[in-house]
Amino acid sequence: MSLFTGWRAALRIARRDALRAKGRSALVVAMIALPVLGVTAADITYRSADLSPAEELTAEIGAADAVYSDVGLGPIQQMPDGNMYDRASGKEPSEAPKPVDMRAVFPKGVRAISEQSVSATVTTSYGIASTEIIELRTSDRMARSRIDLAGGAFPRSTGELVATEAFLKSAGLHVGSDVTVTTSGRKYTITGAVELPADLDAKALYAEPGAVIAPWAALAKHDKKVPAPQPGETRWLVEGAGEAGIGWQDVLAANKAGALVTSRQVFENPPPDSEIPLLRTNPQYAADRSFTSDETSTALITVVAMALLEVVLLAGPAFAVGARRSRRQLGLLGTCGGDRSQVRAVVLGGGLVLGGVGAVAGVVTGLVLTVVFRPMIEGWAGHRFGSLALHPAELLVIAVLGLVTGLLAAFAPAIVAGRQSVLESLTGRRGVRRSSRVLPITGACVLALGVLIAVYGGTGGNSTLVAGGSVVAELGLLACIPVIVGLLGRLGRRLPLSPRMALRDAARNRGRTAPAVAAVMAAVAGSVAIATYMSSNLAENDYAYMPMLTKGTIALSAGDPEAAERLPAARAAVEHDMAVTGRRADISRVWAGSDCNVYFEENGKGCGALSLVKPTGKGHTCPLDTEGAKELATRLSADEHRAMMRTPACVDVHNSTGTFTDDNIVVGDAALLGTYVKLHDPAAAAALKAGTPVLLNEAYAENGEVTLKAVHTYNAKDKKNRRLHPGPARKTTDRLKVYIAKAEYATTPGLRMILPQRAAERLGLHTEPLGSVYAVGHDPTDAESQRVSASIDQAGGGLWVQTNSGPNDRGSTILLILTLFAGVVTVGAAAITTGLAKADAEADLTTLSAVGAPPRVRRSLSGFQCLVVALTGVLLGTVAGLVPAVALRLVDLREAMEYMREQPMESAYTPIVLPWATIGLLAVAVPLLAGGLAAAFTRSRVALARRAG
Repeated sequence: MSLFTGWRAALRIARRDALRAKGRSALVVAMIALPVLGVTAADITYRSADLSPAEELTAEIGAADAVYSDVGLGPIQQMPDGNMYDRASGKEPSEAPKPVDMRAVFPKGVRAISEQSVSATVTTSYGIASTEIIELRTSDRMARSRIDLAGGAFPRSTGELVATEAFLKSAGLHVGSDVTVTTSGRKYTITGAVELPADLDAKALYAEPGAVIAPWAALAKHDKKVPAPQPGETRWLVEGAGEAGIGWQDVLAANKAGALVTSRQVFENPPPDSEIPLLRTNPQYAADRSFTSDETSTALITVVAMALLEVVLLAGPAFAVGARRSRRQLGLLGTCGGDRSQVRAVVLGGGLVLGGVGAVAGVVTGLVLTVVFRPMIEGWAGHRFGSLALHPAELLVIAVLGLVTGLLAAFAPAIVAGRQSVLESLTGRRGVRRSSRVLPITGACVLALGVLIAVYGGTGGNSTLVAGGSVVAELGLLACIPVIVGLLGRLGRRLPLSPRMALRDAARNRGRTAPAVAAVMAAVAGSVAIATYMSSNLAENDYAYMPMLTKGTIALSAGDPEAAERLPAARAAVEHDMAVTGRRADISRVWAGSDCNVYFEENGKGCGALSLVKPTGKGHTCPLDTEGAKELATRLSADEHRAMMRTPACVDVHNSTGTFTDDNIVVGDAALLGTYVKLHDPAAAAALKAGTPVLLNEAYAENGEVTLKAVHTYNAKDKKNRRLHPGPARKTTDRLKVYIAKAEYATTPGLRMILPQRAAERLGLHTEPLGSVYAVGHDPTDAESQRVSASIDQAGGGLWVQTNSGPNDRGSTILLILTLFAGVVTVGAAAITTGLAKADAEADLTTLSAVGAPPRVRRSLSGFQCLVVALTGVLLGTVAGLVPAVALRLVDLREAMEYMREQPMESAYTPIVLPWATIGLLAVAVPLLAGGLAAAFTRSRVALARRAG
């Protein structure tokens, strides 16, 4: 019999066996298809979400052939893509260049539409919101693919607008709503909702050219109380006269006139370097061109490898159980003259058949799900896909990997089935095999070696060693799992019946328990590793973030003396419309001489100055900001550097934000201590009441006093104060007794010293109400901010509410997805193991019922079997996941230390933060859920059957 004929028979037997055992076959197909589905969906999503340069160009210029803009430099030279340009002369002109007349620059026969934006405030359903209004004929075909209509219609007159969906949502408006530009008083109707495919979160309004800016400017020209609009530069979308579009010669001609051009035709057919004038005068620009790399990231390879590993670990036991369930059939094959290779071929044929079905099902389902959930994925990404990118070669490779994985999963069961004697196969006896003592010892050594390699790579800054060591350590832990599972049986001696039987069953049947535990461990290890690394990065970002206000506070500020008179109305609006808690704290600004906010001159001599003088020496001068800082930094550890950076002497250099005033000195009372500083000290409050300033940064104090330096310069235009203070500028230096707060309050954003009103008057300084600070229960919502803005505008404007924006990109969505992924795999692996245990031990369960065990024992036994697998895998996975996470943070620490030693004032803080929420869910909630589901879906009663054998 030929090789082909033998395999054809084996595949036919495998196909019939798969159809006969539909449940077990569906289980194997699902386990092969799921990772293939995930990798397929990830590949299509990644390729589609990663916009090509051509798609990025379309997002910028729409369907136009080119965009012309005036960069205000005079004649220029540019690169073909328009991203880099410079003056043609290379020198600063003696006078400002004149604006470019674009219509004279355009090639003959082209069609062009203008685009210009302006910042404005408009009415909303809640109040008033600040937004960007762009004048652009959105109905023109050149705007397509850059601005697309999502509902309603494009504007057709100067009284109509379209709004992005994000703006409509934040403003509580809809198509058909009216909005009013508050400065001009003109009302517009929203006729449609649009979206920017490149930025789905953009909040903007679009109007016809001349609909907003021109009437606003005309009104401001006649009414001096109306602020004039401050529009941006005008850009032009251009459509060429013919199919040639805007060529390189057209671009060069526009450059001579001072226009920058981004052309689609030039982008698609760039000129040679010899025809680019900018490269002849500035050859360094050639090295600055962007490039793309086809190198696949290590992380992507690791994810794919782990997915395939989980398939082998989970589908392998299913094939093993299938081989045992079919052992009589395999024995009959031996009695008919089949040799061991043919028995192995039947089992491998099952892997080939089920692997092929699973691979095809996974690829098809992954494609369908990506199409179905495409809008949701685009919403997470923040932009539309350029197109659904399908790469047949990549999808074929993924399918082949699924097929090969099915074969690999059936490989070990095929070897075991081929080694069984015909007599054992026909009688159903399994035989007894002792566990190998070499494997766990080898696994422990490999585990230790992997940890050492990962740590060595981390301390040496080698990410490749970290990745390799982590994989080696996980393989070593995989080899130790059978011994760990075997030890579980000893833990159940004093437990009730069901958990005791579950532990002993897991220990006795390590062939199916250990791979499932390993699969859970692999999934959890990857999730914990990424979650730990991300949590640590978020903690590092939080540490580096410099807030403008203390946590849980907002500030109401006036922009000028006239606006300060409207503070009572603004305070009432804030207290009514925002989640204010506790009492407010009023603050005033303080200055010497003429007010620089009013009388500032470029030479700095038109107004006064006020500042705290910082003493020098130990405790006052930051050692990291001196000449010997680099030498000192080489001797500091990361923790020592962090501690030094948090001292009052250094924190003031690093964190001076100027939230309220440039000198960080405000006039306030005891309410400011509790509301904003969070300093609940009766002694400090008593000091302010007695007229003694409170110093928040002890580095400015010497012997309990501070030095306040003032320059009382009065501008000639400041007639009132100039009359009271004639003569030359007067300089004063005062020593003030102060109350010094503890060192921890030196980090208070925007405040260095609180000066009582009485002390300011005594020193001859001027004060004016600046605003108020409030403690709030939560950050203001869009609706709350818009309501307050409306009240302020109604009162006369000139005030604003400031809040903390917070660190960017919290990454909570990614952490949630990782937790859900690991949870699903854990529940799935535990459920599969429970199903295999039930199929493998059906005779034992029948005997259990025959000897009188209550029906609930069967249900609770399944639940505890599932719980054992899930909990063991989660705990081992958590330990395994910490190895690469910690090692990678050591790599980051090394890089941060090297940078800190070059720039001593830069932070080297590289924390390792465990994601306790993720670990808690995986270690507690997921195993309990898996056990509960297994118990709930297990039948309590079974029909008694004759015990075989």
